[in-house]
Amino acid sequence: MKNKRVHVVPHSHWDREWYFSIEDSNILLVENIDHLLNVLERDETYSAYVFDGQSSIVEEYLNIRPENRERMKKLIEQRRLFIGPWYTQTDSLLVHKESMIRNLLYGTKIAQSMGHSMEIGYLPDIFGQNGYLPSIFRGFGLEFSILQRGVYTEQLNGDVNFIWKSPDGQSVKANHLYFGYGPGKFLSSDQEYVENRLIPIIEKLEEVNEHCDHLLLPAGGDQVLVREHFPETVAQLNRIDPKREYVLSDYETFMKEAWAGEPFPNMIEGELLASQRSRIHHTIRSQRYDIKQKNAIIEHKLLHVLEPLAVIGQALGLPYPKRWLDQMWKQLFDVHAHDSIGGCNSDETNRDIVHRLEKLERMADGLVNLLKKRITYAISRQTGNENIYVTFNLLPRPFSGLIDGVIFTKDPHFQLVTNDGKGVPAEIVEQHYLPGGKQIVVTAEGEKEIDVQGYYRTVVRLQVDHVPALGYCTYQVIEGTEGCEKRILDQETRIENEYLALSYEQGTLRLHHQPSGETVTNFIRFENTGDAGDSYDYSPLEGDKPIYLEKAELLSVEKGPLTEKMVVRHIGVLPSCLSEREKGECSSKLEIITSFELRKGEEIIRVCHQLENQAEDHRLRVLLTAPVAGAKTSFADQAFSLVERPVESKYLTNWREKRFAEAPVPIYPLENAAGLYDDRFVFAALTKGMKEYEVLTETNELAFTLFRSVGVLGKDDLLWRPGRASGINNKVVYTPDAQMKKKMDFEYAIYMANETLNPAKIFAHIDLYRGHFASYQRQQLNTFEERLERFEIPYPIEQAPESFSLLEVDREDVFMSVCKQAYDDSSIIVRFFNPTSERKTVMVKSNHIKEIEETNLAEETIRTIEGPFVVDGKGYMTLKLKGTNMS
Repeated sequence: MKNKRVHVVPHSHWDREWYFSIEDSNILLVENIDHLLNVLERDETYSAYVFDGQSSIVEEYLNIRPENRERMKKLIEQRRLFIGPWYTQTDSLLVHKESMIRNLLYGTKIAQSMGHSMEIGYLPDIFGQNGYLPSIFRGFGLEFSILQRGVYTEQLNGDVNFIWKSPDGQSVKANHLYFGYGPGKFLSSDQEYVENRLIPIIEKLEEVNEHCDHLLLPAGGDQVLVREHFPETVAQLNRIDPKREYVLSDYETFMKEAWAGEPFPNMIEGELLASQRSRIHHTIRSQRYDIKQKNAIIEHKLLHVLEPLAVIGQALGLPYPKRWLDQMWKQLFDVHAHDSIGGCNSDETNRDIVHRLEKLERMADGLVNLLKKRITYAISRQTGNENIYVTFNLLPRPFSGLIDGVIFTKDPHFQLVTNDGKGVPAEIVEQHYLPGGKQIVVTAEGEKEIDVQGYYRTVVRLQVDHVPALGYCTYQVIEGTEGCEKRILDQETRIENEYLALSYEQGTLRLHHQPSGETVTNFIRFENTGDAGDSYDYSPLEGDKPIYLEKAELLSVEKGPLTEKMVVRHIGVLPSCLSEREKGECSSKLEIITSFELRKGEEIIRVCHQLENQAEDHRLRVLLTAPVAGAKTSFADQAFSLVERPVESKYLTNWREKRFAEAPVPIYPLENAAGLYDDRFVFAALTKGMKEYEVLTETNELAFTLFRSVGVLGKDDLLWRPGRASGINNKVVYTPDAQMKKKMDFEYAIYMANETLNPAKIFAHIDLYRGHFASYQRQQLNTFEERLERFEIPYPIEQAPESFSLLEVDREDVFMSVCKQAYDDSSIIVRFFNPTSERKTVMVKSNHIKEIEETNLAEETIRTIEGPFVVDGKGYMTLKLKGTNMS
């Protein structure tokens, strides 16, 4: 009797782009699938083939071969060709939580329209696993997950099958790809192959399947063609190996059979970042910072500006730009594929990625412009007021605080007033006079040029009061009235507000916490080291000593009624390349201009660094001294709550002896925030595109990587990553663009408070810092500020009220992560999450919603909600809202 059943799963892992372009990939894709369809149709014994768990390949293929839709659909319906549940194989640690959910939503819907979406949360190659993936998979009805990277051997307890649990308590049944996704890539019945390669792999799989008689042997690889001989090879293996049964299988069949008996006892909780058996590329999160930064900007504009603004527009009668958003999200999913967002690509491919992001930003800005303009003009027609300024609050609770905007006036003096005539406190951030230029007028005598009067462009900071939740309010712009104060240059060397103060003294910067009296001296400096690595990993240069930029030069201090700002400069001279660094020479000047801004009523200090890099092969980090001593863990936001991580790795002392694939350095990813805390203080940085941090325990500093500069795709034998080059390893691919020799800017805010760690406060400050707002002025002076301002457009609605609120939640510690139109109809989807450990009871108040339903992440109705509802600790709830213009 045969003891074990070996499931041979034929598959192809399809990278959309990498060291090749997406066009290269798509040409190969059509050839590949043409051949695959022929093979599956010709050979009925070829029972199944998995095409990498992504649905984008269907759209790309059918775009070229539309005549083959029914052929493909039939094979998918028969469960012989598996696609989905992803749209693309997204990274899970570098993209927004809602981007992952949207990726699965599109992927499953498209796959289901073709007959079936693979019911496996498939993660063959991404560089680490987000702790909320089990919960997200369950939200799409997925019971199983198969993954490769991030698991320590000791976590398995003798079995690659385990329960994987999210912070909110949701879990999936998981299988760890112990040998990755390609151990059967060259599967053969040749005696030498069977004896020397296959059987040793099978025997090891038997060792790590202590409680299971089913073994998984993925038989595929990157961009591979279907292996036509597999059915016959499997039959021959059954004749050759009397101890085991070999079957041509698929992932669904394997997981159902492997988990058919009693559940496996082992449970693994949270994120998976182990670099023991597979490379995680801990420092890829700082590779091609420009891509990470631009992606963060685009995600924010889509999720927290365009979509909620479009929902407000829909409630007022405007069309929702669904087709545009479908197109934009699919292009963004291409950016989110693990190699693409990682930046570990050829320069040609990375240029395509940057261009794709730039196009997406233009599209987002254009659509936002249309929505703001149409709503504002409808308000103007209803109120009879021409020169109005509308502020949109895209949060689910009223907002009082500071909002920036741009105002155009003929007079440099103006004031904004509410509908009851009350002046809005305001500060001029900057003001410029712009010439009006010329206007061409057609007369009976021909064309004539007419001088157009000039005007003022003013960036203004408003202190608004109670802007309605998920809505807007309207102000009148009154010219010729003193209502906005300018900031003035100040000779002091200190800026402050109610919560924080920053002082400069002889090159040193001190951050002072006003309520407690705590002061952090030398709270900021910069660290530069050589980087002998590649596009995947930072690699220290042996014998290299860091260069620190510590002494600052004060450039200016400005003070106004709402803001105080300090600008300083750090100057250093760095080695221009690794050769200079090895010789101890320095010839490349680095100047970092930093602005610090304290705003009235805010508990954060806003920071912006600007620099131009001219050196090669190095890493630059900003080091922030924390008023927290002896912390054993750090925290960062991940999906719907905070994750805590050890500041030191217990595996680091003997990782080489244990033959780790990569040094388990405690360098971690973050989504928006990371920090330290003790029983006295919380200290955190809230970032915009900076995705990598480390805690330096000896100096009590938080180190955030600004950028890495390298010149090759992959290298052999790095100090922290021994062995073969990652990526393509039979050719050196040079990447001069990845040296990042250009101007860059880096933005973040520092939150410092004498309190215990409260996750809700961290997320509240993330919302505040990222800014969920928009504004628009109806005016005739400038037609270039907004993308589409100078063009004629139709106005679908005639009137709109001067203030509006679609909905409001009744508590401050529950947050909204998405507000959009549903995938299948015109109802509205909102998702609320609770980052704390305690359950929260929530009430949605609205005059416009007739019905509320709870749904899963696939937007399938679970139940009708009447009255308050409960959001579990570290959990979330998805609601479908129906009402006027929303059903």
